[in-house]
Amino acid sequence: MNDKWGLFQKFLITQEQQISLQDFLLNAIVLLVLAVVLEFTYIKCAKTISNRKQFSANFLLIAFTTMLIISIVKSSLALSLGLVGALSIVRFRAAIKEPEELAYLFFAISVGLGLGANQTMVVLEAFVIGMVFIWGRFFIKGKSTWQNLYLNVSGNPSEVDLNKITDTVKAVFGKYQLKRYDENGKAIEVSFVINSPRPELLQDFKSKIKSLSKEVRVSFVESKSF
Repeated sequence: MNDKWGLFQKFLITQEQQISLQDFLLNAIVLLVLAVVLEFTYIKCAKTISNRKQFSANFLLIAFTTMLIISIVKSSLALSLGLVGALSIVRFRAAIKEPEELAYLFFAISVGLGLGANQTMVVLEAFVIGMVFIWGRFFIKGKSTWQNLYLNVSGNPSEVDLNKITDTVKAVFGKYQLKRYDENGKAIEVSFVINSPRPELLQDFKSKIKSLSKEVRVSFVESKSF
């Protein structure tokens, strides 16, 4: 009984196990390369409407932080329990608007977890498989043409209505997504997400919408400005 209790105590006591600096440096270099590749892949292949370049800049920090934490706590149950307690105090909240953003975040965290556990070869093989899947789907389905541009149209409801506005948007820009529609007795306001237009298309749309009503107002806003 005393032997079992002694083994249990030894299991709980923090062990002074030195982390191999050479392995940690090697994994950090591998993580840097993989994070850059993942960032480039997200910018090129993702179909999210949010600012992809700004969002993907967090991948390296998230992956490296995860690797650092796992490298420190993996050798000690006490440190692992301490980490759980610390994370229960700090609550992280992020404005994740689309499932694709969450999927890439989990990908970055998985890379950090694997390298922190010193499973370098497994991480490399899994990363290559993931990249083949993502880029294969990208070349099959084609590049997303959606960009970060919002089109806002407002005017007098007695002169323009939703059907006239959407018909004009479709005629000039082709694809569009209706994001917001407000109307009362004094004003109508409609917001769309549209394909990245050329300047001449913007001018063409302005001319056509002005022909419906001279009081109509048009604005184009990039989504990262919100």
